[in-house]
Order: sequence, then C-alpha cells, then structure tokens
Amino acid sequence: MPIRHAVMHFIDKKPDGSPAALHLASSDLPVTGAVENLVYDVNSAYNSKAGKVWGFFHGESGAYPLSGWLAKVVSGEMNFIDFTRIAAEHLCKLMEESNLAVGGHVLFALQSNGPTDYLTVAVLQQVEAVAVASDLTVATSRQLDVGSIHMGARINLSEWKNNPASRQYISFIKGKSGKKISAYFQDFVGCQQGIDGAGETRTLLKAFSDFVESEDLPTDAAREKAQTLADYATAQIKLGEPVTLQELSELLDEDRPRHFADFIRNADYGLSPEIPADKRTLKQYRRFTGRAEGMSISFEAHLLGERVEFDQASASLTIKNLPTQLVDQLKRSAAA
Repeated sequence: MPIRHAVMHFIDKKPDGSPAALHLASSDLPVTGAVENLVYDVNSAYNSKAGKVWGFFHGESGAYPLSGWLAKVVSGEMNFIDFTRIAAEHLCKLMEESNLAVGGHVLFALQSNGPTDYLTVAVLQQVEAVAVASDLTVATSRQLDVGSIHMGARINLSEWKNNPASRQYISFIKGKSGKKISAYFQDFVGCQQGIDGAGETRTLLKAFSDFVESEDLPTDAAREKAQTLADYATAQIKLGEPVTLQELSELLDEDRPRHFADFIRNADYGLSPEIPADKRTLKQYRRFTGRAEGMSISFEAHLLGERVEFDQASASLTIKNLPTQLVDQLKRSAAA
C-alpha cells in the first residue's frame, strides 16, 4: 500500500517504575526504500499475528482522546505530524502509569489501498544483531525487531468515516502477557471490542460444515471446498482484510455464486457480511493432529463424523476407508 505519511517517535521507558523520556520527531520520515521496507515488514508481521481483537472507538473523552485528534486529521484540521506528536505524548503518560510497560520506537504509518485509508500504530523494540562488513570484520548493531510486535493497532479510517455504526474498523494485538500489560495500549487507542474474530470464525466453519452436510457432497468435493475456504481465509489474513461472505460464496461455487451466502442468511447464523478471520481458529480447523507413544494421527477436520468417528466416552477413534498402502502393510503384518 502506498505510504502517505510515516512518523517515528521514541519512548525510553524501563519496566522499573522510572519516569519515561519522550523523544519526538520533528517531521515525517522521507519515503525511501528503507522506510517502505520497514512499513511493509511491520504490516506483514502485524497481519500474521494470531489472536487480534476487532472493535470500535469509545466515545471521545479525556480518557480516550485519540479519536478526536484523528477526526481532525481526517477532516484536514490537523497535520499528521502534529497528530502523532500529541498521540505519542499521551502514550508516554499511559506508559508511565503502568510499571510493567516497556517503551520503544512508536511508528505511525498512514497508507492508502485504493479508496481505503489505514492508520497503523506499532511499538517496536530493538535487538542486537551481528553484521559482517565488506572486509569480513564482524560487529554488533542495534536493529528494530519488526517480527516481534506485541503492541500494535490498525484503524480503517474510511470504514470509520463512512460507516460509523460499524463495530470492526479497528484491530489491535491482544498481548500474550496478560491484560495488565496490554490494557494501557488499548486505552491509548480508545478501543472497545466489538467483533469476536475467533467466535465469528468458529461460526463460519460450523456453517460451512452444515452446508457440506446439507449438500451431501462427495468426499473429494467437500475436501476441495474446505481447501478453498481455508486458502481464501488465510490469504485475507495475510492481507489484513476480512473474509467477505459473498466473495467466499462465489469462490465455493462459480455456477451458483450466492448459494453459500444464501444458505448462511436463511439459516440465521448471525454472521456479519464481513468476518475478521482468526488465524489460530482457522489453523485448528484445517487438521486434527496428535502424537504419543510411537503413534501419530493426522486428518482433515471435515472428515470427522464421516470417515472418522470419535467416541468421547472411551477416547477412541474409528477410521473407515483406510489408505490402501496402510491396509496392505497391515495385511502383510497379519500374515507374517
């Protein structure tokens, strides 16, 4: 996505209760190849993060001022650099109030994808890296650890502006270390959860299983459609875009492009037209796997209940239509 503005500030904060020091940039970063690569890498790392939460702004207030400042940027009343400076000051204050908070380089990137504008905010840490110079000498250097983003958010500015009733125009990373560490960043964005991405994804997968059963599809056709769904959802996750039910329906059946979407609507699953697919939930859906004591089992999820039966009481599986190669091996073993 083309970069309209990119600004980076630095908050020097240790998790020991000491005061934070804020170092503000005076201007936008020039859009060089290095900056383009940085923003691209941040977007890729952000999109790949599992467990993101989707939501919308709290009402503007003294506790949640970001949306008010951002509205002035969207309307042209405030320059982007001024917005990032006042936002970084607010984030610095929230970090000081959280003893566990760790500072870092705060990147603000405003990008456009066609008619849609996005604002990405990410807190980046530095790590030591070893570099080899042209004369083969080795030295250590400090580099941004783009692949390990633990604090980040993305705001679909166009969705926020054009569809204020939406409850999913903001996504943010839900910290792994617990709410106490990540709560201050959520407060900084001023976001409340609106859409449960994991829950919506589970409902979509349940709807798809019901759809396959209602259509009485052959195993190969069911497997192909399941792969189409998984591939499309995975691609949307990588792009940072939601799964669109109508688009998915078209991919599942080109001859009847509304068939799956109509099935979902008529069955009243309560799904939104656009679903922020959850990476972790989708990964669990694709295969069931397990390994213990010399035994390894793996099968595609849609086979459960068809070729694979699970008895919960005895914790046992019954597998029908075993692979020919495995059957031959078992026959040879039995005859030995």
